[in-house]
Amino acid sequence: MLARLIQQTRPVFYAAMVLSVLNGVANVGLVSLINEILNADGAARYPWLWGFAAIAIVALGLQVGTRILSERLTHGSQASIRSRVAEHASNARYQHLEKVGEARIRTALTDYCHDVAEFFVSLPVMLTNGIVVVGCMLYMLSLSWPIFLLACLTLLLGSAGYHLVHMRAIKHLHVAATEQERLFGHFDSLTAGAKELRLHRHKRELFSQQVLGNSIETVRRGKTTGMSVFALASGWGRFLIFAFIGLVLFLLAANNDQERVMTGIALLFLFMINPLEVLLLSIPRANMAKIAAGKIEAICDELKMEEASASVTPTGFHKIAMHGVIHRYFHEQSDEFFTLGPVNVSFRPGELVFLVGGNGSGKTTLAKLLIGLYVPEDGQIELDGKVVSHASRDEYRQLFSAIFSDFHLFERLLESPRVDLDEAGNRLLTKLHLQHKVQIKDGAFTTRALSQGQRKRLALVVAYLEDRPFLLFDEWAADQDPAFKDVFYRELLPELKAQGKTVVVISHDDRYFHLADRLLKMEDGQLREMALEADSALDQTEPVMTRAEGAASVQ
Repeated sequence: MLARLIQQTRPVFYAAMVLSVLNGVANVGLVSLINEILNADGAARYPWLWGFAAIAIVALGLQVGTRILSERLTHGSQASIRSRVAEHASNARYQHLEKVGEARIRTALTDYCHDVAEFFVSLPVMLTNGIVVVGCMLYMLSLSWPIFLLACLTLLLGSAGYHLVHMRAIKHLHVAATEQERLFGHFDSLTAGAKELRLHRHKRELFSQQVLGNSIETVRRGKTTGMSVFALASGWGRFLIFAFIGLVLFLLAANNDQERVMTGIALLFLFMINPLEVLLLSIPRANMAKIAAGKIEAICDELKMEEASASVTPTGFHKIAMHGVIHRYFHEQSDEFFTLGPVNVSFRPGELVFLVGGNGSGKTTLAKLLIGLYVPEDGQIELDGKVVSHASRDEYRQLFSAIFSDFHLFERLLESPRVDLDEAGNRLLTKLHLQHKVQIKDGAFTTRALSQGQRKRLALVVAYLEDRPFLLFDEWAADQDPAFKDVFYRELLPELKAQGKTVVVISHDDRYFHLADRLLKMEDGQLREMALEADSALDQTEPVMTRAEGAASVQ
């Protein structure tokens, strides 16, 4: 991942590294000049002062330049990682996307991305501090090689102690990172389950204290413990440095000829404390980045971009056929794997087809197979006699517009650009009796804060504007009032059919079944075609059924 980020930000990254090296050299030059000035007599100090001023100005410019480039690297690296995860999420198979889950993807786009970018941006800073430490050690060698060897021993002991404890800290950080994925899922429940939590005080308290509270506490404890262990190791390193300074001063204090060496050693180690701490603290940052990068790579591997994007958008078809299609999945109601199929069915333009069946019979799964969201485990789907393959699946999906029960409304209309988009959309809003609630301005809805039934009507506007030849509605009318439900079945669906659209409606509203051209029923994963009743008298006299009554009649 670091290699990829370096490749994508090459000019800025290398410029930052060069400035970091020069900045480190300038800082080492400053501390050596300070020592020379302190040990110079009278007028001999002035040449050193002029050199100190010049290097100080150069160091300031290098530091500012490095900071500016680091800011560019920060935002550039975050954007690069987020774009990669988003690309995988956008182009992965829908089944893989469902398996990974919304919480893990959000964590990758936020926390994991931040951890990797933070370490990546710290590389130039680490280089600066590394140069400072190495430069100070070389200057120390020029002052006294025995002291230099003692300093190396001190750093070796400090590094060994740090290494012994940091592996323990990594375990805590890994636990925190894993729990954080679950925590984001709990955050979703906090808003998505707001109604249920407010209706049940005991449930709300248990969720807040045990589910959400325990998850928050696990993340807090893992990160706090991990970073506290690192702080302990850092304190051990600082203690060794001061112990070394004290030992050196004690050994050299008896020798008046060693005053230059004493001041130089003291200055060097005091000057090295901060760079050393930065380098030591970069170890937990590197390990957190390693964990985060591993999580991101795992998510991207699960979201494999196996499908080719459609190069064209088909405008129509003559026949879509499913031959021997089989799909297996875990069925929660029966607590076992459920087999759908084999399914053999075909669809032609201008057909209005109702798909009915009991809850859990496989209707929505069949719909996802039909429109190409799921890939059949066996059998095949044909478009105008040609098998829909791995390479053509995304192009095949462009035939469909679908509104599922868990539909999502985007803020903007993302359909193909058209001059009359606002005008056409607002006409549809008027037709669906939403003109007083929401408008379309500059290709965007003025609000999405509507009831579920009204939001479904907005989704219907989107489906109309997409103007695809095949439309699928999954229980679309379930949240509509009886009057508008009647409008949907008697006006909107016949209108779409008259336009030559193929329409498949998953429904429990059996009082409208006779309006369909075909009636398909799913039962225990098996699809069969049912005969239609031609008696329209029932349609005129029977009262509007509730959704539950309709479901019962189908079952």
